[in-house]
Amino acid sequence: MDNNDVCCSTQLIDGDGNFNILGIDQFLKEVKLAECGLSYAVVSIMGPQSSGKSTLLNHLFGTNFREMDAFKGRSQTTKGIWMAKCVGIEPCTLVMDLEGTDGRERGEDDTTFEKQSALFALAVSDIVLINMWCHDIGREQAANKPLLKTVFQVMMRLFSPRKTTLMFVIRDKTKTPLENLEPILRQDIQKIWDSVPKPEAHKETPLSEFFNVEVVALSSYEEKEEQFREQVANLRQRFFHSIAPGGLAGDRRGVVPASGFSFSAQQIWKVIKENRDLDLPAHKVMVATVRCEEIANERFSSFIENKEWCELEDAAQAGPVPTFGSKVSCIIDSCLSEYDAEAIYFDEGVRSSKRKNLSEKLLQCVQPAFQSILGHLRSGTFEKFKEAFDKALNGGEGFSIAARKCSDAYMTLFEQGCAASIIRQANWDTSKAKDKLFREIEAHIASVRAAKLSELTARYEAKLNEALLGPVDALLDSANDDTWPAIRKLLRRETQSAVSGLSKDLTGFNMDEESRDKMLAKLEDYARGVVESKAKEEAGRVLIRMKDRFNTLFSHDSDSMPRVWTGKEDIKGITKVARSASLKLLSVMAAVRLDDDADDIEDTLALALVDSTSSNADRSITVSDPLASTTWEKVPSTKTLLTPVQCKSLWRQFKAETEYAVSQAIAAQEANKRNNNWMPPPWAIVAILILGFNEFMTLLRNPLYFAFLFVAFLISKALWVQLDIANEFRHGALPGLMSLSMKFVPTIMSLLKRLAEEGQIPAAGDSHREHPPVAAKSYHGGAEADGSFSSTASSQVTAAENGTEYSSSSKYD
Repeated sequence: MDNNDVCCSTQLIDGDGNFNILGIDQFLKEVKLAECGLSYAVVSIMGPQSSGKSTLLNHLFGTNFREMDAFKGRSQTTKGIWMAKCVGIEPCTLVMDLEGTDGRERGEDDTTFEKQSALFALAVSDIVLINMWCHDIGREQAANKPLLKTVFQVMMRLFSPRKTTLMFVIRDKTKTPLENLEPILRQDIQKIWDSVPKPEAHKETPLSEFFNVEVVALSSYEEKEEQFREQVANLRQRFFHSIAPGGLAGDRRGVVPASGFSFSAQQIWKVIKENRDLDLPAHKVMVATVRCEEIANERFSSFIENKEWCELEDAAQAGPVPTFGSKVSCIIDSCLSEYDAEAIYFDEGVRSSKRKNLSEKLLQCVQPAFQSILGHLRSGTFEKFKEAFDKALNGGEGFSIAARKCSDAYMTLFEQGCAASIIRQANWDTSKAKDKLFREIEAHIASVRAAKLSELTARYEAKLNEALLGPVDALLDSANDDTWPAIRKLLRRETQSAVSGLSKDLTGFNMDEESRDKMLAKLEDYARGVVESKAKEEAGRVLIRMKDRFNTLFSHDSDSMPRVWTGKEDIKGITKVARSASLKLLSVMAAVRLDDDADDIEDTLALALVDSTSSNADRSITVSDPLASTTWEKVPSTKTLLTPVQCKSLWRQFKAETEYAVSQAIAAQEANKRNNNWMPPPWAIVAILILGFNEFMTLLRNPLYFAFLFVAFLISKALWVQLDIANEFRHGALPGLMSLSMKFVPTIMSLLKRLAEEGQIPAAGDSHREHPPVAAKSYHGGAEADGSFSSTASSQVTAAENGTEYSSSSKYD
């Protein structure tokens, strides 16, 4: 036993299979394993001879196992099984270095110890490291796979299985990513497990019940030492607290206490030594296996380097290759023929198995290029189909006929391309690629059909919009008893026209009756929706339309001329007519009436909003308000545009906003009456006639009085016209008096001056005949002024009696 300050180790089993009882007991005392209880772990390593197992353990666990001296040649370094304690790892971890397998020192036939030591390691250890070369992955004899197969079977028969971690350590890792190598190893282990005959108790037990498979990769120790050391340091961290839940040795079922480890190991080795079923395969089969594997690898390498194959592979990535199938088949035939010629003298079973593996590897290598060829064929055929299909549609060919003709033609073209690319040695099915192309073609046809149908539908919907929106707007604006019948007639006419046109255009699509009827029904529903949406839009502006209609009827006469409120108009009647017309508009806009169903909305509104004004006093308190509801009788809620409550609110707002126009009209009429009514009341006229009878008789007896009064009347009339008294008093009594007081004296002075000027002109008749222009001028400014005043006053009084508004023509105004 070697011993130093940092590590202690011992040979557990020598090369002859003898168990070192004294050595193991002394070793366990030195490491004080008995004090650990269950807190310890056992790690072992197995693998080919001279594969660097001892070197890995020394770097990984700080042990001092003997390493091979590369300068002295490759030979056996470790004999038997050695054990050491890992340095600096908690909990206490023991590591076993197993003798390498496939060593020339033991020979080809003496492999019993290899199996026994491997079986012992699996039975004793929590973690088993399987050391293997990266380039051995995929080989049947690499990584001790045949050995593991036998070990699995015997282990289940000899011992109570415990869950062991198998960590495959891939040495001298190449550029191939670990994620590509790991699945291969896991599949190989699973295949070994599935092929092993199992006892009845474990017939259906999965591999995961007995083993945790881990895979790690390390760089070359000789070529990349620094990287190797760094990777080993990272791997070392995984062995800390390995027995904790989730650790590498987390499964502790059936763990032997530390104090009984030595006895347990002795008994296990004894059982293994006494078992005689662990014989290695025959020498002949082993040689055939190794040699046929080498020949197959050589032939595969020659295929990979074949110039013609490389050219075909590059061409397959760029596009379709018409002769791909025949050329590749010839190359594979040549490769397999060369294998058969070299391996003809080896065991037939091994030779056939390796030939099958070689064929599978060759086809696996060829398959990506074959799939690429299929991909190019599919994409190229699909593009050609789209071009031909679009050309056929643009040429006026029916949609269904064009789709069927182009689909059949290019599916046939694709099948011909697939037949030219098939590899004779492979039984590859191209139906998936064919199905994918068919689905792509069908999807393209469906998308084009959907686009065409959508285009047709959109065109007819646009026609319906154009044909319905304007007329419906105009009909709703007129709002009378014929509005909704006219809208229904318009809707039926335009819908029938659109449905007929769409039905004719759908003939070329070869649609089933159900889909066709569904599209036509959808178009009919769209037309109905256009009208309903327009009605809803106009219902939102019903108050504005009601006010516009009221103002039109109230402010204009039957000839559409603006009304002048002279006092003779029946404002109450006009208001009632205008409001009735607005109420008619409200009743028309209250619901959608695209069906012939009758309703009593108009009567309800008239009763509640118009008639209720005159009968409110007589109505009983118990009578309910017909508009106190959110629905109309005989009208579904889906067809209601304005609920009764909304109508009542709109009518209240409408009356409030039109009341001002009515009051203004009444005020204008009253003002006009006041301005035109200068005659005294009839009773005053009668009183004047009775009380002034004596004075009137006096005037008749004395004509001088009468002449004086007549002159006074003319002067008063002239002053009335010149002062424009009626116009002055329109703004009020006080402003009128003030204005008249300022104008009275100048007006009197002007009249006296004119009279004086007229009195100085000769009254000869000849002068009038000789100077007619002067006479005309004097008519305006001289002696006949009184006549002018009288004439003007008389004409304006007559106008006032006819009820026409007037304004003063005085130059003093």
